[in-house]
Amino acid sequence: MGLFDRLFGGKEEKNLNPNVNFGRYSDSYKSSEKVEVWDRALTHFEEEQYLECFRAFFEYLRDEEEENVECWEKEDQLIFELYQGSKKITGFANKEKLRAEAKVAYSESLNVGFMRRLIEKNFELKFSRFALDKDNNISIVFDTYNLDGSPYKLYNALKELATNADKQDDLLLDEFQMLQPVDISHLEPLPDHEKEVKYQYIREEIQTTLEEMENGTLDKNQYPRGISVLLLDLIYRLDYLTKPEGYMMESLERMHRRYFAQDGQSLIQKNQLLYKQLSNLQNRPKDEFFKEMYRVKATFGITDPINHDRIVDFIDSELDSMDWYKNNKHEKIALSIPGYIVGYCMFYFAVPRPDRELFHLYYQITNPKYFRALGFSEVFFNTETKSFNKKAIRKAVDQITSRNKQAYPQLYPAVSSLSFNSPLDFAKSYLMMIRNLDMTRVE
Repeated sequence: MGLFDRLFGGKEEKNLNPNVNFGRYSDSYKSSEKVEVWDRALTHFEEEQYLECFRAFFEYLRDEEEENVECWEKEDQLIFELYQGSKKITGFANKEKLRAEAKVAYSESLNVGFMRRLIEKNFELKFSRFALDKDNNISIVFDTYNLDGSPYKLYNALKELATNADKQDDLLLDEFQMLQPVDISHLEPLPDHEKEVKYQYIREEIQTTLEEMENGTLDKNQYPRGISVLLLDLIYRLDYLTKPEGYMMESLERMHRRYFAQDGQSLIQKNQLLYKQLSNLQNRPKDEFFKEMYRVKATFGITDPINHDRIVDFIDSELDSMDWYKNNKHEKIALSIPGYIVGYCMFYFAVPRPDRELFHLYYQITNPKYFRALGFSEVFFNTETKSFNKKAIRKAVDQITSRNKQAYPQLYPAVSSLSFNSPLDFAKSYLMMIRNLDMTRVE
């Protein structure tokens, strides 16, 4: 690499980091060109030009970075394929109707257990339905006559079909041994090194966190809220950083649901439930983790988009509580609070793109060993000297600002306000920097 490339970021520098995906996919970051395509689809539908409407609709869904949607013409029909996690959704549209289907699993023989499960799921679905095809494949199907197939209906229906197919295949295969995977040739297994790093990170982080809960400085019965934040920080961090599929993904989502369920249980009881489920996850065989580690494409996000004001409100409601834990020498609990804020936002919402990139950078700064093990070259925090790489952090924030400046012209992160005295001081100042952003957007 030449001198100017090192100074100003040449092509070689951009390719130093490995191709590792993080976090949940969101389809909320549509460009203005995609919005125009959506408007065109609506116009075609109103003019009863249905095939033209469907072409524009699938063009709107296509994410060029994901390469998640394909659409072509064949014998007066429009054929389409789209991907959602482990599932491929195929279908066609002609002059009369549109039909989409995803194969979920194959069964050599019918079983009362999974048949009852699918019937129960059908009562929950609004647009699609589980069915058995002639080859004994469990499928989920949606169809509509063109007259009733507006882009709004197609979006909601295909999202329901795709997300349920993606979730139910792994759950059914894990629970019912007579079922077999089907239509998974598009899955790309992760490199062995990446699998190993993620597996070790999962086990070590669960062990460290559960030991802190049981033997740390904070009394788990007297201060259950602090323990809750410690556990939730871990759950959301594992979800974002290891990007799990299948059983582990559902396990983390189930922990989140049960913790926030209005079921009358105390925080102490909820913490014990999370402790038990995290212990079960830690004790899973290694090969069970590995078989769920693959790279997938997605078309629909499963999180709801929010604006920056919601993030501000959440930071305001949670961040100051870290002061008490810091002052009383419960530093691990204190540090879990900003981690919980970042993790909850990334787990539960589709946040604006600058927030997402700054939250990711927070994870990269605060998990240096993990990112280094994955092969990332930049070191933002030296674990041996306990010191921050101030220059690298400021440069990374500046790069995020530059990438988003066109859409957010008032984006000026106050990097001068960052405190590098300690991990606790840095974490709080970093979250406050995000909180104080002017995220006025220009369409």
